[in-house]
Amino acid sequence: MLLFPVLLLVFMLVMERIEEPLTRVALERDVEDFLDHANPEELNAFVEEGTDTAMSRFRSRLRLLPRGGRRARRQ
Repeated sequence: MLLFPVLLLVFMLVMERIEEPLTRVALERDVEDFLDHANPEELNAFVEEGTDTAMSRFRSRLRLLPRGGRRARRQ
């Protein structure tokens, strides 16, 4: 019974170590995608306001595109 909290803590620490590189790779892919497909207004926001603001504008614009619109731009 006393072992459960310790095992849970160890499990959480291990999962955090596993998750960290995955999160970093996902962020790098998001930034790469942003730099490849951002419009001038989003790039300006990136320079003036920082990554968070620019990425949120970029993601909101992508949500407004019709399904498959993003893929069509890549081809």
